[in-house]
Amino acid sequence: MKTFYWLVKREFWETKGGFFWAPVVTGIVFLVLNGMGLVLGEVFGRRENPHWWGGLRFGGDAQLQAHMRPEDLQQVAAGVDIMFYAVAGVILCVTAIVIFFYCLGALYDDRRDRSILFWKSLPLSDTSTVLSKVASALLLAPAIAVVVGVIVALVLGILIAIVAAIHGVGVWSLLMASHPIRVVINMILLIPLYAIWALPTVGWLLLCSAWARGKPFLWAIALPVGAGVIVSWFGLMGIAGLSSNWFWKNVVGRLLGSLMPGGWIGNTSSLAGLDDDNPASLVKGMDLAYHYSALASPALWIGALAGAAMIAGAIWFRRWRDDT
Repeated sequence: MKTFYWLVKREFWETKGGFFWAPVVTGIVFLVLNGMGLVLGEVFGRRENPHWWGGLRFGGDAQLQAHMRPEDLQQVAAGVDIMFYAVAGVILCVTAIVIFFYCLGALYDDRRDRSILFWKSLPLSDTSTVLSKVASALLLAPAIAVVVGVIVALVLGILIAIVAAIHGVGVWSLLMASHPIRVVINMILLIPLYAIWALPTVGWLLLCSAWARGKPFLWAIALPVGAGVIVSWFGLMGIAGLSSNWFWKNVVGRLLGSLMPGGWIGNTSSLAGLDDDNPASLVKGMDLAYHYSALASPALWIGALAGAAMIAGAIWFRRWRDDT
C-alpha cells in the first residue's frame, strides 16, 4: 500500500502542471474575467447613475434585510450554492480535458523516451504502475478540481459582497447563509460515482497509450469514430433492432466522452418537483441519493466492466510491448 501511495504521489509531481496548476489558472482567469465584469458594471452604472447600486436601488441595507422572509433567505442561499456547483463544474470540465490527454500519454511517453527501462528495473509491478495512473486520473485530479472550484466560487462571492458593501448594501449575512462545506462534501462524495462512470474512457485511452506505437491520439479518436461511421453507413445496428444513434451514444460517446462530469444523469431516477426557476429546488438536483440512483443502470456497469477489461489490456501491453 505504501508503494502504491508513492506511485500516485509520483504521478502528481510529474503532472502537477495539469492536475494542480490547470485548475488554479482556470480559476484565476475566471475570477479576473468576473472582476473585469464588476469593474465594467461600476463604470457604466456610474455613468448612467452615480447611485445606481445601493440605497436608491435596494432602499438601504436595513430595508433589504427587513423585507427578506426566511423563504427568501433560503432561496438566496440556494442560489449561492448553485454558483459554487457551477464554478466547480467549470473547473471539473477543464480537468476532464487534462485527464484525457494525461491518459493518452501515461503509458506511451515512457516508452517513447525509454524511461520505461528505468521503471522496469525497479521492484514495481506493471499492475501497480497502471492502477496508480488510473487512481490519479479518476480520484486525485477530480478531488483537486472540486476543492479549487469551491474556493474560486467562495472568492467570487466575497468579491461581490465587497462591491455591494461599498454601495452600502450588506450581503455578508446572505453569503454566510450558503453552504460551501456541504457543496465540497457532496462533490467529493460524487467522485466514486464519477470514477465508475469514467472507467470506459480512461480504460480506452490507457489501452491506446500502451498499445499504439505512435500517435495514440489519432488511434484513440479514429477507431471509435471510424467504427461509428461504418455502422451508420451500413446500418449495422439494424440487425439488433437498434439505430446508429445508439452506437454513437453508448459506444463512441462512452469511449471518448465519459470524463465529462454529470454524464450519468440520463441514467438516474427522475427527480419529482424539480423547478428550473427555483434555486432551492435546483439544489435538490445535487442530492446524493438522486445521483447514486444511476448505480441501478445496467449501462453504467457494462461500461465499467468494459473499462476494467481495457485497463487489464493496458497492463498486459505494458508488460509485453517492446518497441525496440
